[in-house]
Amino acid sequence: MAKLPAIAFEKLKQPASGSVVFLIGKEGEPSATAREIDAENRIPRALSVTEFSGKLATSIEVLAPAAAFDRFVICGCGDLAGNGQAEWMRVGGKLRSLTAKAELVTVVCELDVGELSPEAIAAIAAGAKLRAYDFDNYRTKDRKAGKTGKIVFACANPSAVRKAWKRMDAITDGVITARDLVNEPANVLGPVEFAKRAEALSELGLEVEVLEEKALRKLKMGALLGVAQGSPRPPRLVVMQWRGAGNDSAPVAFVGKGVVFDTGGISIKPAAGMEDMKGDMGGAAAVTGLMHALAGRKAKVNAIGIIGLVENMPDGNAQRPGDIVTAMSGQTIEVLNTDAEGRLVLADALWYCQERFKPKFMIDLATLTGAIMVALGNHHAGLFSNDDVLAGQLESAGKATDERVWRMPMGPDYDKMIDSKNADVKNIGGRFAGSITAAQFLKRFVNDVPWAHLDIAGTAMGSPKNEYSQSWSSGYGVRLLDRLVADNFE
Repeated sequence: MAKLPAIAFEKLKQPASGSVVFLIGKEGEPSATAREIDAENRIPRALSVTEFSGKLATSIEVLAPAAAFDRFVICGCGDLAGNGQAEWMRVGGKLRSLTAKAELVTVVCELDVGELSPEAIAAIAAGAKLRAYDFDNYRTKDRKAGKTGKIVFACANPSAVRKAWKRMDAITDGVITARDLVNEPANVLGPVEFAKRAEALSELGLEVEVLEEKALRKLKMGALLGVAQGSPRPPRLVVMQWRGAGNDSAPVAFVGKGVVFDTGGISIKPAAGMEDMKGDMGGAAAVTGLMHALAGRKAKVNAIGIIGLVENMPDGNAQRPGDIVTAMSGQTIEVLNTDAEGRLVLADALWYCQERFKPKFMIDLATLTGAIMVALGNHHAGLFSNDDVLAGQLESAGKATDERVWRMPMGPDYDKMIDSKNADVKNIGGRFAGSITAAQFLKRFVNDVPWAHLDIAGTAMGSPKNEYSQSWSSGYGVRLLDRLVADNFE
């Protein structure tokens, strides 16, 4: 991974050298500090000539304004009153893209209307850090030009900003963890290797337990094991615990689908685009990144993260269409399509989670269906839930972080579509409503626990790029769920 810029927060003062970034709101003017630094009055002239409006994440540059500086960069912040975390992160991503080759960048965190809040400054810094992310681990040449550099945020109250940044820095580390996992090629990151990456988070205070194949057989996880049996790479179930509440209260729980590579099994996928199936563990990556974030910022909550790790391959030992397996819950499943495998992994992981930990709620994340992309494209994850309160909390968190969700319907009519003549349930429901019938399948393994399913097939990988995310893997879900926890459960 490309080196990330050093980030510092210092008392507001006139910088001595380097590139200087000034922030201007929509229809705003240069701040008093900007006018003081800009002794030759170049910024107002540039604003006038370009008719710069201060629209969010727009910019202009004034090169070599004085011997002491390389350039001035003016970055628009849009409607200041309406800006939330995501908008400030867009500003940070934009300023990083403009100054990536600079050794030293000073961001003057003062507008004509006054000082930015510590939370806004921390969000700008987070956007800059995430924009600098580049998965270049396997490039030996033609790496992107850019310097590690240093970004100094000049502000009136650096101690308050450092406190806000400590939290945001941990969250961005969690996003980067998720991005790295999804971006890794499958020959490097199998179930065993993924589990080791999760184990490394014990350094942050997480309790990490890895269940190997023998333990999974003892637990009678026939659904998960059925998916894994076609691969020589053994399955793993990883349990991550964060005890931050200071008591024994019931935890919040997150469960991730971790199919490290999905050929479709015997129901093999078309060759075109199959390379993207290295990202079919985006749900497990998001859960791992979330647990990294919660532990990193010392969240005052008890949380469980469970990831089911398998590889779905079509060898002579692979399960066949028509096979019937028995899940940990005791329910029998007719496997009509071996490419509907993620729900089998989650069926056992969800049941294990609710049986062992008795959580307040469970949220699972999975790159589960192409059908959700037909319905929602790449801009929303599909949200399915048996609990209106939990669904509303997720929708609010999605709006706050711009990791948006859209609630989809569920109900008895859809549930009938997965009734099987030969077993308790079948793993596909036919051509129509594919995302909904997948969610109805999962619902049969959660009992009465408040539960939500996020189908992130369109948002975890190959999603639209923005100012703070230029990676094929977005790290979707980490910021969303961290916000859910922070707003409702700490």
